[in-house]
Amino acid sequence: MSVIAAGTPAPEFALTKADGEKFTREDLLGKTTVLVFYPFAFSGGCTSQLKLYEPELTAFTSRGATLYAVSTDARQSQAAFKDALGSSIEQLSDFEPKGAGATAFGALHPGGMTTRAIVVIGPDGVVKWSHEEEQLGEVPSVELIHAGLDAV
Repeated sequence: MSVIAAGTPAPEFALTKADGEKFTREDLLGKTTVLVFYPFAFSGGCTSQLKLYEPELTAFTSRGATLYAVSTDARQSQAAFKDALGSSIEQLSDFEPKGAGATAFGALHPGGMTTRAIVVIGPDGVVKWSHEEEQLGEVPSVELIHAGLDAV
């Protein structure tokens, strides 16, 4: 499976925010959204990835985009991970049913966790740009997110 292609309408999905509220396709409409899929909270690569993106949040916001981090971890684990990092990146849990959202976006690894993928969705709910790393150990650069935002 490969990550959803540009030009494809965002699929129906349901992820869970830290407060337990659902985040769905309807939450994408009217704004530019960057979904950053990462494999595991508290792993070395994922820690590096979110630390890399944190200083760029203001730049993303100034471009009209909101960035969310998505994994198949439970929302409680994600909250602890976010707190441990001192991160302000909102986490979206794809825990129950596990991997259903990542599957809809083509970002579920055969091992049951998300791949490292970035999906940029425009205000019209259509995917404008996407990227998937070939290796789970590779962290997508900040420049890739800016390239994705250039496509909006």
